[in-house]
Amino acid sequence: MSTHAKRERLLLADLLESAGPEAPTLCANWTTRDLAAHVVVRERRADAAGGLLLKSLEARLERVQAEFAAKPYDELIHLIRTGPPRMSPFALKQIDEASNTVEFFVHAEDVRRAQPDWSPRELDPVFADALWSRIERMARVLGRKSPVGVVLRRPDGQTAVAHRGTPVVTVTGSPAELTMFAFGRQAQADVELDGEKEAVERLLTASLGV
Repeated sequence: MSTHAKRERLLLADLLESAGPEAPTLCANWTTRDLAAHVVVRERRADAAGGLLLKSLEARLERVQAEFAAKPYDELIHLIRTGPPRMSPFALKQIDEASNTVEFFVHAEDVRRAQPDWSPRELDPVFADALWSRIERMARVLGRKSPVGVVLRRPDGQTAVAHRGTPVVTVTGSPAELTMFAFGRQAQADVELDGEKEAVERLLTASLGV
């Protein structure tokens, strides 16, 4: 049975393939080649992927990621599309679903929204709810660096507190847009911001995400 993570994996692979290796993304200075290398290293090289969390391993991560970025682009796309090796924790359906659903969704949008002709993607309600449930669970982690209080709000009124503090900014949008906002793509998220002007400005430039 297909899962959200598997579907988003295949979509990401297709988008990277269509965009080509030198297209821009929303990930700082990364091209699509850099993003593809990041995805592959994250789930195939646990010895280096620790650099995503530990500063002491950052240099190793950068070195290994550069090595993968130098590989043929078609090879990187193939590795993403076929998934991790059997011995990888990500090969387990439950871990893949928990760890990669949002990861692949955000990176797919990183590719889509960096293109000049991108258009909003329609999500089915089940997937939208899946994104929201993950945002609810991760909200405090994603918003921990915010300089102001942050409340994430769906149009139906459901809320999640991302950061306690004052003044407070309420961010309203669909689960897809709240996901992009909470993962540090504030400028590219279609949301409404309600709060003091200065607080809103500080939030828009804050370092959000994991």
